[in-house]
Amino acid sequence: MPHTLVSFHAHPDDEALLCAGTLARAAAEGHRVVLVVATSGEAGEADTDALDGETLGERRRAETMASAEALGIARVEFLGYADSGLDGTDTARDASGGAPMGTTTFVAAPLEEAAARLADILTDEGADVLTTYDANGGYGHPDHVRVHEVGARAAALAGTPVVLESTVNRDVLYLGLQLVRSMGFEIPPEFDPAELDTWFSPGDAVTHTVDVSAHLAAKRASMAAHATQATSDSASSVRTLARILELPDDLFSLAFGTEWFIELGRSASDPADDVFASLGDGV
Repeated sequence: MPHTLVSFHAHPDDEALLCAGTLARAAAEGHRVVLVVATSGEAGEADTDALDGETLGERRRAETMASAEALGIARVEFLGYADSGLDGTDTARDASGGAPMGTTTFVAAPLEEAAARLADILTDEGADVLTTYDANGGYGHPDHVRVHEVGARAAALAGTPVVLESTVNRDVLYLGLQLVRSMGFEIPPEFDPAELDTWFSPGDAVTHTVDVSAHLAAKRASMAAHATQATSDSASSVRTLARILELPDDLFSLAFGTEWFIELGRSASDPADDVFASLGDGV
């Protein structure tokens, strides 16, 4: 039975990095997939010389549309809030593209207002499943934490039956760090491995472990669509997305062939491989 999956994110490229494989898999299996993005990501880093007269927000919105096409997404909506920046205090940037919320940052927007905007889309779509982020907002970005809060409230307002918190299995992150070191890759000096203790979610909290290995071409294409996020104004800056896109297929598959979610109230003892599992009627 086909269902509708709405995936809610803070910035352009978040969908590509966190759950693009799941979105591509759902679309390929005949489900309707809708992408909602809170901001245009205009506070992000990029090579501004390559923008050719566009604002960064405008370019990133266009990149999101290209990513959505690669994944088979049926509808894309931007809530129109401004990017809050890494510390949550960025208020000076335009949200770009004549966004209706002007320069109101996502973290500054009233919870009920933002939730109502998302709930309207959930209701309009008759959404069966909403993906948001875990309570940490992944790695703690204020806009990501706000996605968790707004998503939970919007689902309650709309009566959306299943909310899945998109995350990364922290235990796998630890193993990945050990593997990278054993292969001789240099860890950036500013990175503190102890930070992993507060990033994303422990493995024993994960309720859905989704195999997306058959959809890695779409996931890589989604990442590549966000070209600005592989560039920087600083010649010495190394962008994570650029390094990811350089991975050979076997390592890309190892790193990105599985995606993880948490459904509150569902047992984590036997993780599901299907984001629609709790609807009870299969796919």
